[in-house]
Amino acid sequence: MLRWTFEPWVVASLVLSAVLYAVGLRRLWRRAGLGRGATALQATAFAAGWISLAAALVSPIDPLGSRLFSAHMLQHELLMVLAAPLMVVGRPLGVWVWALPTNWRRVAGGFFHHPAWRNPWLRLTSPPAAWLVHALALWLWHLPALFEAALSSDTLHSLQHFTFLFTALLFWWSAIGQVERVRQGAAMIYLFTTMVHTSALGALLTLSPFVWYPTYVYTAPTLGLSALEDQQLGGLVMWIPAGAAYFVTGLVLAMRWIGFGREAAAG
Repeated sequence: MLRWTFEPWVVASLVLSAVLYAVGLRRLWRRAGLGRGATALQATAFAAGWISLAAALVSPIDPLGSRLFSAHMLQHELLMVLAAPLMVVGRPLGVWVWALPTNWRRVAGGFFHHPAWRNPWLRLTSPPAAWLVHALALWLWHLPALFEAALSSDTLHSLQHFTFLFTALLFWWSAIGQVERVRQGAAMIYLFTTMVHTSALGALLTLSPFVWYPTYVYTAPTLGLSALEDQQLGGLVMWIPAGAAYFVTGLVLAMRWIGFGREAAAG
C-alpha cells in the first residue's frame, strides 16, 4: 500500500516535461542571458510544481488514496492548490518551445497565435469561464455517484485527476497568470469566492453525520480510522489548508495592489 506507483503514461509525462524544460531553459539562457526569458523564480516555481505533481501522482499518496478518503483529498489539493499555481507562476510553455528544433518553434509559435486556437483559448481562460469550469469540476466529481465510479474505474480516476489539474490550471492562470488582462481587484474576488465554495464543500464533508462514499466504510478501518473520521479529516484538508492557499494568494495580490496604488499616487 505504501508503495510508489509507476503508471507508464504518468511517469513518461513527468520525465518528458522535466527534460524539455531543462533543455529549453539551457538554450534560452544561453541565447538571451541568465535569467532572461525565464527568471530564476519561474524556474524554481516550475521545479516545485513538478515535485508536487510527482508527489500527488507517483508517491505512496496515490495508492493510499484508494484506502483513505483523507489521503485522496490530500492528493487532490496537491494537484489543485499547489502544483497548478506553481506551474502557472513557472510559465513552462515558452521554455518547452525552446527545447524544440528551430523550424518546430516557428510552427508552434504560428499555431499558438493563430485565431483558430487563440480566440477559443482567450474565452476559456477568461476569469468567469475559468472560475465556473473549475467550480463545476470540483463539485460534480465530489458527488457520491461520480466519486464512487472513479474509485472503481482506473480510466475515470485518471479523468478525474486530469480534470482537477486542467481546470485548476485554467483558474490560476485567469487569476494570477495574466496580469495584463485581469485587474487585481477582480482576481481577488475570484480567489475569495473560490475559497468560499471550496471551504463550504470541505465543511459539508467535515460536519456531515453520515458517510458520503461507501467504499471507505470497508477500507478506512483497516488503517485505524472509521469511515466517518476519515471523511472528517479529508474535509478538513479541503477546508483549512486549501482555503488558506486561496486566502494567502489574495493577500499577496492585495499587497501588490496597494503598492501599485501608492506608486501611482506618488508619481
